[in-house]
Amino acid sequence: MRIFGLQHVGMPTKCFDKTIKFYEDLGFTSDYSTINGKSRVNFLSLGNLQLEIYEESRPAMTAGAIDHLSLDVDDIHEVKTFVESIGLTVEKPGIETLPFFKKGVSFFKVIGPNKETLEFNQIN
Repeated sequence: MRIFGLQHVGMPTKCFDKTIKFYEDLGFTSDYSTINGKSRVNFLSLGNLQLEIYEESRPAMTAGAIDHLSLDVDDIHEVKTFVESIGLTVEKPGIETLPFFKKGVSFFKVIGPNKETLEFNQIN
């Protein structure tokens, strides 16, 4: 198995600066900031926990409104083959990429039995 644990927790916010300050005040440090489309994105960490905070014009704003859990993998293609072999449906065909961090990230998502989004993420 090439899945190693939690990569990050994705949390949308309509109050980006306030959210970043909230977590920094708790001791989180900013590891990486960027723009994705028109939305600001910031990865913050505390110990081995990493949060992905990103701007969203209409987040749910209710308990349980974390957008996704991301699992850390080292071979995105092998993990995708495994996930499909056990009968899970990948949300979109193919493997997506974003230009985050130094060399980008590759990922795909599946929807769990409770409608939760589980992302498999490889930092390239």
